[in-house]
Amino acid sequence: MTSAETATTASPDARTERRAKRIAKHITSFAQQHGGSAEGVVEYVGRTATRIVMVGADGAWGDQVAPTYAIGQRAAELAGLKLHADFEGELGLKVKTSAYEWKRMAGIQI
Repeated sequence: MTSAETATTASPDARTERRAKRIAKHITSFAQQHGGSAEGVVEYVGRTATRIVMVGADGAWGDQVAPTYAIGQRAAELAGLKLHADFEGELGLKVKTSAYEWKRMAGIQI
């Protein structure tokens, strides 16, 4: 295998890792801004994309979208995000919903 072939075959993995690291930086920043730690869940959005929903130690929540499940999973791993199987139960109870969000949800119902 030539060096050009090696670079071509290594490129997708390197690109995946760069994307995961970029998303992990956002997850880490979110955790630092919201009590120093965060927990979350990685879920599919559509056919391939993934949404990483995070809940900070202070109850604030946020999300990041990754182009694939593998990248989302890797980003969570790199950031040290404690993952849950789903958003129900323990993780959902930690979310502190603000007045803005309640008002916005009420508006959707009208």
